Amino acid sequence: MSTNAALRHSGIFYGWLVVAAAFAVTFVGFGSAYTFSAFVESLQTEFGASRGSVSLAFSLAGFLYFGLGIVSGPLADRWGSRPLALLGMILTAIGLAIAGTAHSLVEVYVAYGLGVGLGLGCAYVPALGAVQRWFTRRRGFASGLAVSGIGVGTLVMPPLAAFLVATFDWRDAYLVLSGFVAVVGAGMALLIENDPRDRGLGPDGDPPPSDTQTARPKGATMREAVRTRAFVGLYAACLIASFGAFVPFVHLVPYALDHGIPPSSAVLLLGMIGVGSTAGRFFLGGLADRLGRRSSLLAMYVGMALTLLLWAFATGLWGLAIFAFAYGVFYGGWVAVLPAVVMDCFGGRNVSGIIGMLYTSVAFGTLIGPSAAGFAFDINHSYTLPILAGVGANVIAAGIMVGMGKGPGVIPR
Repeated sequence: MSTNAALRHSGIFYGWLVVAAAFAVTFVGFGSAYTFSAFVESLQTEFGASRGSVSLAFSLAGFLYFGLGIVSGPLADRWGSRPLALLGMILTAIGLAIAGTAHSLVEVYVAYGLGVGLGLGCAYVPALGAVQRWFTRRRGFASGLAVSGIGVGTLVMPPLAAFLVATFDWRDAYLVLSGFVAVVGAGMALLIENDPRDRGLGPDGDPPPSDTQTARPKGATMREAVRTRAFVGLYAACLIASFGAFVPFVHLVPYALDHGIPPSSAVLLLGMIGVGSTAGRFFLGGLADRLGRRSSLLAMYVGMALTLLLWAFATGLWGLAIFAFAYGVFYGGWVAVLPAVVMDCFGGRNVSGIIGMLYTSVAFGTLIGPSAAGFAFDINHSYTLPILAGVGANVIAAGIMVGMGKGPGVIPR
């Protein structure tokens, strides 16, 4: 029995397997990347480095895995998402393995920054772009499920990394994570397919139109998209908001340790971001389908601003846990809704490339934000200034979304 026939017989729409594959890729990829906070203290001790210098490794990786989408997205539109996602998982595994053998902080920059950064850069946008083409009515929900792998990975992987560091050491912990990415991430990436037309299907499992086999997906070219007010507004909002968006992923655990919270409890705060992020991606993605995806994106920026303000005043475990969960909800909603908004505005013809272009804004914010927060701490021994800067950045992003209004981007042709 063919794969198509087996899936039809079981009543499973293949698009959900694409969602599952994208979930797995984001789970192991970003889950491994976001374990970095669990390694900060070990890397500081091993190499006698400042917190800002160590944080730079994460910033370099973040810059690459968001910035590389401008290349991997168009390549996925042309060649298909599966080979790029598979290559990305292999590169991520290699980067983690080499980081575990590093003998200097510069080697960590190269291994973690280049390996993990290039790996996730190859895999993330192509996997996410593939999901958008398989759905129309439930696009926000499907996108939310796919990227909820980031939230679940943030819940599961940092505590696992902390356990491995405590049981063995940080070097062996990186080697174990490398093997996990190679087996689970690369294996699931093989399920990704670019377009339902390749299986004789339409989006959401509907019958395809009569010309589906020959017609290209409708939508804007990249050149048309980037010249629109909608793209400029989305780009500016993402750029500004991302300066503060990733600071908690690197500095929440050190912040908690600085306030006397035991290491075993501090690392669980990252897990709380993961719980909230999973809930936000799962529920807010589907809710946005009903309430309006662009207005929901505005609400995510407002929510991240308010929760970061809560962090500025939280010092105890429970206060930080509430912040971590609430921040995760709105951060997860932001990540889930944004690709669906891009598809709404510009159609599916070049959706991976347009998402990749948009994510270069997040790349610059990720490069600057976490490392700047670390250097600010090295100078002032306080995180108050970078946290409040994150609040202000999200308020500005929300204002940009208000200014965009509700007009379309490029009407798909």
